[in-house]
Amino acid sequence: MSAQSFVSSKTSRVQWIAKVSILAAIAFVLMLFEIPLPFFPPFYKLGFDEVAVMISGFALGPLAGATVETLKIILNLVFQGTDTAFVGEISNLLIGLSLVLPSAIYYKKHKTMKGAFIAMLIGVISMGIIGCFANYFIALPAYSYFYGMPMDVIVGMGSSILPLVKDTFTFVVLMTLPFNLLKGVVVSLVVGILYKRISPILHR
Repeated sequence: MSAQSFVSSKTSRVQWIAKVSILAAIAFVLMLFEIPLPFFPPFYKLGFDEVAVMISGFALGPLAGATVETLKIILNLVFQGTDTAFVGEISNLLIGLSLVLPSAIYYKKHKTMKGAFIAMLIGVISMGIIGCFANYFIALPAYSYFYGMPMDVIVGMGSSILPLVKDTFTFVVLMTLPFNLLKGVVVSLVVGILYKRISPILHR
């Protein structure tokens, strides 16, 4: 490898790290501003942190998206701490990765408007499915245990909104799944609006 190509490669790595770090910081800040929704339990809040994560995945590749998602969670742990012995954070990480990784992997091979739409659709469906499993097996049990709140109480929050919610399974299907799908769609719409404006900056 020549000295010039070595310097160029090193510069590219430094630029990649800088861009990923900035996007992770933006995602962390956005994570602090979550909006409660009246038709979901109070602990399900809509945030826009995944917008920065998805933009990084589309512009810089799947590895960048996964790195931004992970750094965002780490920053939140450093500044906000954890009430669930990292269990809630692991669940959030899995859900975030389930959105960004499939969509970024698909978009990397299909960089067209149609490809972006399909990529987002794949990500939303993936997040909906993985989010159900993560909530059923990880997040909801952790929330119940660490906050001393029986699952019946959590289920009751859902049934007060939708009487069809009778147990943990129906809670996940009728509360968690619609919430994650809604969040995925909203995030995808925002990414669709912003990406073409931000992408040239990230590719410089």
